[in-house]
Amino acid sequence: MDQQQTLRQWVEESRRIVFFGGAGVSTESGIPDFRSVDGLYHQVYDYPPEQILSHTFFRQNPEEFFRFYWDKMIAPDARPNAAHKVLAKWEAEGKLTAVVTQNIDGLHQMAGSKTVYELHGSVHRNHCMRCGKFYGLSDLKERQGIPRCGCGGIIKPDVVLYEESLDEETMQKSLEAIASADMLIIGGTSLSVYPAAGLVHYYSGNRLVLINRSATPMDSRADLVISDSIGKTLEGFLSWTSR
Repeated sequence: MDQQQTLRQWVEESRRIVFFGGAGVSTESGIPDFRSVDGLYHQVYDYPPEQILSHTFFRQNPEEFFRFYWDKMIAPDARPNAAHKVLAKWEAEGKLTAVVTQNIDGLHQMAGSKTVYELHGSVHRNHCMRCGKFYGLSDLKERQGIPRCGCGGIIKPDVVLYEESLDEETMQKSLEAIASADMLIIGGTSLSVYPAAGLVHYYSGNRLVLINRSATPMDSRADLVISDSIGKTLEGFLSWTSR
């Protein structure tokens, strides 16, 4: 049985699939991967992206932070690709219980997924640092300079910056979903970003699938490794109906 047949059979037999995804899920929608050869970390900027995307830098130099943020972090024209659509389809069919993502773009929800745990936050949620008022991304119409609330406070995106902790409730729900999964599919991530990557150790089943273009530290533990793009691997499921 080849890899695609094995994957299809396991999906067919599973009822509590959890998907854990990283930047590679969104690159096929035109959103650059920070750590790829052509990613943001390899582009020339006034400061290294790791420094710009830190809590300290945000506090000390919000103007430069937002110049980078509007230019590099927001992709208004991005749309869900085959991977996003298949995962939403599986959830609607009652086969997938949760998507755990390191991405902040909201494409899983745009595709129709309901239970999405966003480990690193979302560009679609923003709050005034002074009065706490909520702003959706569409509310920030100017998309340039430092966004400010009517009260004068800076509007901060609910995105986890370097030096900030992940949301405890999101982490706990992600852990519980992975621990109770009968199949865990990891896609589009090098599993190098902690503590998020550590969540996969809570899976104790025998259907651990890794789909990534390059090798990961978990390859030797996986029950199935597919060295390809996540969108290409899953697109065949768009027209597939489980029995």
